[in-house]
Amino acid sequence: MNDAGAGRDVVISLRNVRKSFEDHEGNDHIVLDSVTFDIYRGETLVVMGGSGCGKSTLLNCLIGEYETSAGAILFRTRDMDALADIAELSEDAFNSIRKRFGILFQSGALFNSLTLAENVALPLEEHSYVDPSIIDIVVTLKLQQVKMLAHRDKMPSQLSGGQKKRAGLARATALDPEILFYDEPSAGLDPVTSTAIDELMMDLSQKLRVTSVVVTHEMDSAFRIADRMVMLDKGRVLKIARRGEFELLRDADPAGLVDSDDRLMNQFLNGHGEGPLTDAEGLSEFEKMINTTSSGY
Repeated sequence: MNDAGAGRDVVISLRNVRKSFEDHEGNDHIVLDSVTFDIYRGETLVVMGGSGCGKSTLLNCLIGEYETSAGAILFRTRDMDALADIAELSEDAFNSIRKRFGILFQSGALFNSLTLAENVALPLEEHSYVDPSIIDIVVTLKLQQVKMLAHRDKMPSQLSGGQKKRAGLARATALDPEILFYDEPSAGLDPVTSTAIDELMMDLSQKLRVTSVVVTHEMDSAFRIADRMVMLDKGRVLKIARRGEFELLRDADPAGLVDSDDRLMNQFLNGHGEGPLTDAEGLSEFEKMINTTSSGY
């Protein structure tokens, strides 16, 4: 594992994070196993791995949806003097940090009973004290940023999948967040629309100067947007490094790779049908449970 970031401004720090769930028989299954890495201010970090590797669970731990079973997740927003362990914060203190988040969910997660403009206005109405006329100006600006202003009065049911993602991104940026979390932003989109969403994400990251954490298994998208990448397998971090190092690993001849983790990552990055990931005898107990119950983590 490689994570060269000495001297950089750490926004999120994960230290030996462990998360486990009980199955219907009361057996404990580890989904995240001693996950440790830092996320730096202003970067785009892509978290990737196969189904059941723990990336969605990691995202839910980061946004506070799940409590960790062990270890610590620490945040430092611009108005904080030092990193703070979210498990030690009061609910109000953690909520003040959450207000610095923006989250784009896989489906867009728009409220079907509200127009696009009303969806984008909702965070401002709930978490700010500005005048309604100011809210309308902000909504207009946010919709312009994602090229959706012409659709402001439409209902979510009238939008395409790509338009819903754009609308969800407008809402995610409504409060000018410091950190943007993306859950499978390219899922369900055609290649052209996926590329357009990636370009929009990169454009917003530069304009808003936000830190972006992107969970995805779409490799074309990952290599397009990432500054650094994290590879998970069976709940553990196989590698964290800059995109260029993963490109070298992707392009390597698998026959020349000695390390078993490198061979596994090479197979995943290239989408090869044969290799350690598809060795049925190598399935962990957790993966067997996933295959049996069809539940996703």
